[in-house]
Amino acid sequence: MTTICSVKYNGKTAIAGDGQVTLGEKVIAKATAKKIRRIYHDRVVIGFAGGVADAVSLQEMLEGKLEAFGGDLRRAAVEMAQAWRKDATLQKLDAMLIAFNEKDLLLISGNGEVLEPDENVVAIGSGGNFAQAAAIAMTRHSSGMSASEIAHEAVEIASGIDIFTDDQIHTDEL
Repeated sequence: MTTICSVKYNGKTAIAGDGQVTLGEKVIAKATAKKIRRIYHDRVVIGFAGGVADAVSLQEMLEGKLEAFGGDLRRAAVEMAQAWRKDATLQKLDAMLIAFNEKDLLLISGNGEVLEPDENVVAIGSGGNFAQAAAIAMTRHSSGMSASEIAHEAVEIASGIDIFTDDQIHTDEL
């Protein structure tokens, strides 16, 4: 369980995520996992929540779709979500992805949904609702914060509420 939050604000898109990996509901296995990665020639950034092995499988699938569709993130995401939904083996994967490039910010879920957020903020994971609410409030009433600062602060706020989110936060921005 984790919290990943992405914010598109003032011409930049940023993502922040904590590093906690939990085994079951009682053991913190790792506090410094990197759940944010750059793919497709460093032009697409992804963040994932859910099982690590499942997320890596989805990352590889998205990279393949990006290669197949010349880096068109929207098309690659839709094709990936359709494959994920139709394939019985893939349906068992337990993960969600946020993906963005210079143009698009998308949430990709295992039930075939590819969503572009209404308010340019999207968050996933156990603390996702807390981070999303915090980030939306900051974008509506920001006093000069950058997209990266908003995403980081939103995950930090979630870490104070959600026991499955820690304060070892990593960020990236395009």
